This record gives sequence, C-alpha cells and structure tokens, in this order.
Amino acid sequence: MKANFLGLFVFLIFCQLGVYAQPGSGTKWTPEGDAYYLENEGSIVKFDLKTQEYTPVITVDKFIPKGQTEPLELKNFVFTPDQKQLLIFTNSKKVWRYETRGDYWILNLQSNELKQLGKSLPEATLMFAKISPDGQKAAYVSHRNIYVEDIASGKIKQLTKTDGKPKLINGTFDWAYEEELSCYDGFRWSPDSKKIAYWQLDASGIKDFNMINNTDDIYSKVIPIEYPKVGEDPSACRIGVMDVKKGKTKWMNIPGDSKQHYIPRMEWAGSSDEIMVQQLDRKQQVSKIMYANVKTGEAKTIFEETDDAWVDVRTIWHDDNPAGWEWINDGREFLWVSEKDGWNHLYKISRDGQHVSLVTDGEYDIVDPLMYDENTDYVYFTASPDNAMQRYLYRVSVGTKGKAERITPMNQEGTNSYELSANGKFASHLFHNHYTYPVREWVTLPDHKALDEANGVNSKIDPAKKAASNIRFVEIETASGVNIEGWMALPTNFDPTKKYPTVFYVYAEPASQTALDNYATGKNRQYIGSMADDGYIYISVDGRGSPAPKGSAWRKAIYKNIGIINIKDQAEAAQELMKKYDFIDSERIAVHGWSGGGSTTLNLLFKYPDIYQTGIAVAAVGNQLTYDNIYQERYMGVPPEDLAGFVEGSPINHVQGFKGNLLYIHGSGDDNVHYQNAEMLINEMVKYNKQFQFFEYPNRTHGIREGEGTTLHLNTMFTKFLKENCPPGGK
Repeated sequence: MKANFLGLFVFLIFCQLGVYAQPGSGTKWTPEGDAYYLENEGSIVKFDLKTQEYTPVITVDKFIPKGQTEPLELKNFVFTPDQKQLLIFTNSKKVWRYETRGDYWILNLQSNELKQLGKSLPEATLMFAKISPDGQKAAYVSHRNIYVEDIASGKIKQLTKTDGKPKLINGTFDWAYEEELSCYDGFRWSPDSKKIAYWQLDASGIKDFNMINNTDDIYSKVIPIEYPKVGEDPSACRIGVMDVKKGKTKWMNIPGDSKQHYIPRMEWAGSSDEIMVQQLDRKQQVSKIMYANVKTGEAKTIFEETDDAWVDVRTIWHDDNPAGWEWINDGREFLWVSEKDGWNHLYKISRDGQHVSLVTDGEYDIVDPLMYDENTDYVYFTASPDNAMQRYLYRVSVGTKGKAERITPMNQEGTNSYELSANGKFASHLFHNHYTYPVREWVTLPDHKALDEANGVNSKIDPAKKAASNIRFVEIETASGVNIEGWMALPTNFDPTKKYPTVFYVYAEPASQTALDNYATGKNRQYIGSMADDGYIYISVDGRGSPAPKGSAWRKAIYKNIGIINIKDQAEAAQELMKKYDFIDSERIAVHGWSGGGSTTLNLLFKYPDIYQTGIAVAAVGNQLTYDNIYQERYMGVPPEDLAGFVEGSPINHVQGFKGNLLYIHGSGDDNVHYQNAEMLINEMVKYNKQFQFFEYPNRTHGIREGEGTTLHLNTMFTKFLKENCPPGGK
C-alpha cells in the first residue's frame, strides 16, 4: 500500500541510501573517513575525497573462482573493520520487494584466497551474511535457519532448527514485519564473537493468502504467502541469544503476550552481556525500551512512551546501525527520536533511562537523524522548518542546548539528502528541485564546501530554468479551515484566459508525501509524452495525515480516518483551487494514484462524483480489511472494536455514488495489495450496474513491472484513457 515512486530521481536516492542489496548497502567509507570504495568494471577502486583521484584496490581477476573463467558479479561488498577480508554478495534474488538472498564469498586480502560461504547449501539461498567481529566466523540465514561457518576450515554448523515447523522463522522476518517495520536482517553478532542474538517468529498462526499463477504452466500453480490480515494476530515473536560454541539458546523474558506485541528493534547494548530491545503493543500506542540480560534472560524497561494515536518506529541512523537509537559518550547515554512534545525531536537519554533531555527544540520536525559526531558533540539531521516540501541538513550541539544550525547553503532550495562519513568531515550530498536534475557531490563539513566545485550543485542551479519552469507552488485554505500546500504544473504556452483540463495526482496516506519540491514535481511517469505540451494542468497537494514535517497533530489527524479525513481534504482542496483559479476547467477533472493513491482515487470518484469525472486507480486497496494488520491497525485501530472506520474508509462501500469514468488496474501476483481487492470491487460495481474499464496484469506484483512490454502497455493504456475521457487542451 506504500507509494510507488520509481522514477530516476528516486532510484538515485535509493542508491545513495542503500535499500536494495546486502550487505553494507551505503557508501563504503574507508576507516579514516576521507575516501570510499566502489565497484568499477568488476574491480574495486578507492576514491580519495581530498585528491579527487581513483586508486585501484582489488582487480577483477581476484574475483574469479578457482576452476572458472568469469569473475563474480559484485552485487555488493563490505570490508571487515581490520581490512583483512572482503565479504561479497552476488547472484542476488528477490524476496518480496528487495534482493535479500543470494550467494556470499569471502576474499582473503592477504592470501588472495576466494572462498564461497555455505557451499553445501542450495544456490542463492543465503541471507544477511556477516563476519564475526574477530574475523574467524561467518553467520548467515538459509531457509529460515541461522548457520555459522568457520572461515578457515569451511565447517558449517546449523544453529537453529525449525523442528518440523515450517513456519518457524529464525534470523529473518515474515512479510508484514519486513514491509511495515523495516525488519530484514534478524540476527546480531555479540562484540566478543561468542554469541548471536536473534529474532524468532512463529508464523504458525498466520493464515496463507493464496495467489494463483495461471500462465507459467498448463496447470495453475498456487503461491501461498504468510500474510496477517487486519484483525488477525501477528506472528508470535521472541528474542533468543545463542551460544555459538554450545549451540544453545537462552530466551529473553520479554514481558507480555508474544502474539500481542511487536519487537521492531534489537541490538547489543555496548557489551556482550546485555541487549537492548524496543517493544510495541498490538495497537502500537505504547513503546518500551528495555535491556535484557543474556545470562538470566530477565528484561527491564528503562524508557516508555505512549500516544493516543500511534508511536512511530524510528528510522535507522546509518548503514551500520539499524537500531532506532544512537549511543553516545562511551555508552553512558543514547539519542532517541520522539514526538511526545508534539514535534519529531531528538532526546538524550541516560543509559539507565532516569534522565531525559531535549536536544532539538522548537516548533519543527526532524525528518531523518543522520549521525552523531563524537569529536564535536554535534548531531546532524535533515529538517525543513519553514517549507514542508523541502529538506535541508542541520546540526545542533547535544551537550549545549541551542538553536539548530542550517548547514545546507541557502541558495540550494529543494530536496537535499546526505550520507555522512564516520568522522563527520565529509558527506555525500544529493540535491534536486523542481527545475534541477539530481546532482550528487561530495562536500566537507560543517562548511558544506564542494570538493569539485566545477561539477557541484552550485554549478547546476540555473535561475533561468527556475524562471522558465511551469511549476507553481500553491497554498489554500479549505472549507474546513485546513491550510493545504502543493504544486501545480501549468500547460506549455499557458493562456490564463482559457480553461484547461486538470489532473490530480494523489496518495494521501501516512506512508508518503507527494507535494515535494524535487525533480519528480509536475512529472507523470505513467503518461506517454508531455502532459504540459498536450495542454493539461497537473496538481498534487498533501492533506492531513501525510508524513509532512508539520507536527504530530497534522500527521495523526488521520488516526481511524484513512479514507475519510484525507479524502475530505483532497476534495475540499480541489474545490478551493477551482474557485481560486478560473483557468481550471471544472468539467474536465481527473485524478490518479497507485497503491494507497489508488484507494484515494476510488474514494474521491465514489464520494465526490460532482468534482471528479475521471479516475485511474492502480493496485488500490478497495477494502481495508484485506490489508495487513501492522499497517492498518497502526492507523485505524483493531477490529472488531474499531470496525466502523474500516467500513467508512473503504471504497467498496461507496460505489453507489460513482457516475464517471474509471480505469482500474491490478496485478494478479500482487503480494502487497492482494488481487482480491479488484474482484471485491468488481462485484460491487456489477451489483450496482456501474460501468467501468478494468485490466488485470497476470502474475505482476505491486509495482506491475515484470514481463516484456508491461510498463509500455500500462502507460499506453493510461494515456489513451485519460485523453479519451478528460480531453487535453485549453478552451
């Protein structure tokens, strides 16, 4: 149900932030932090930030396995801290959204010996391989069990067993944990290399949702997916600590019913004697941070926060710390992000949880915490206090409370994202806005000076392009008194005396913000050609519930109101825009969206048919009761107690109001928003004799990208339907 933005600019961001491959997905910094490693034509080279020069480090011939002639394809790689070994990820395969399984190899950088890990296990089944801190062993997951391998001898030991329970998951996660809590890698080496702490999920209570593959064989194939729907108990979850040598697990005594809680975060707490755990209750309104003693298993809560709506799970800080906290001052304190004062702020918490102090202060949200520089006592983060559609780099002193200092230069208005070196002296900076193509540069910190000024961001910002841009940013107040912001892309050769067809691009749920100042602004990747050249106005606005940095009251107004408040805000915003701008043709109004945006599209067509005449909905949730429990229950409550909101917010319950033009598209292989949504919607449309156009893409997943010609076909159909039912051009 998350937004589906896969344009080039997003791809560039994803490459920088590292969400696709294992292990070590981000920039491969050298230990000194003034250079980084990268793959180049099969070899690994080092780029020195100071000299701006490339130096060969490992040539491609070192990656040719014995007895073979072709080198390994480096999907990803990571050096051990002592720089003596290189862990290589190759032959990667997709698990749901991301390529998290494949083959792993180790290259000994002293002897140049190349060895495959898990050689006796099936091809491309290893996940999340990690070398132990002492460099002697490697651990990985295969078929839901954890294995450890002695690197020198190649001896493999299976540490966990499913004991005849195929739905027992060790060291990784089920579909819902991965999708909604960003949990992928489910085990951690202890600092002394003697133990492994890991998640174990028991999905035996989770029903399978069966998808049908009708095209790859004469006989159909059933594809079962463990998928906990709304109202169904989640997988039981517990944390174990395995003694690697003895092969015995000590289970942590985390209080509460394991089927009524989530454990989204777990890490070693600075020693090999204690782990730190975050626990969420079923409704995700109570978050507890606790320590668990690995010898006794006893757990103690040291920090707790509650929210009448939901407590967000913190995003990761950086690539080598997937926890929601950042240790500082030699482990005596940690940094944590909370909305408890109404804004998304950083707090400093003592190790025992007794002392909590605000680090960032003011009526603004931090968007992403990035890193803590222990040498200067500054913490870096992105925020945008004055414009919710933009993002900038800030820093603030942890020890001395003061105003946050903006690091991004004032002239670089738009979307700025960063990855900082461990020493806090350098950063990879990605910049783009509505008139500037994404630019990546390396800068020094805190002065934010480009290392290659001739090709840096400042060299690409062109005021003439801004002046010539067809993008206008809009702000209106709705009939309900809500201030809403967004963008408007005007037609080429725009004539304000004419009336133009207008297309609204929507998402409108808590997982994504569409009204942003970035290179995607005003662009529609489903449309073949140029909407502007063809004479369309293109608009997107964000209402309440969108994850904009406008405070928690804004974001959490949608609690128990998905499909209700967000739909009202979109419709009232459209009405105000039509009143304010005479050039919007009220008789040619269209709306489109994907996933949650598809749901919004359906609700707008069904609930506000006098505003929107045409809609294109892709992969939409027609019935909220079909979606997963973690997402829906976080934002809508737990049925049957909160059933009313699910009913009112679901498009299938409002089809009687539809009287326009609808193109509905869904992939039958969608393991995210199940194809059953399409069939349920079809039944309701048939029941009330509502005529519409429907297209199914066989075996395509949520992104509908698989198969030769798929994207072109979808985009062609999208463009043709829009032009026929919402004709372009000014009148």
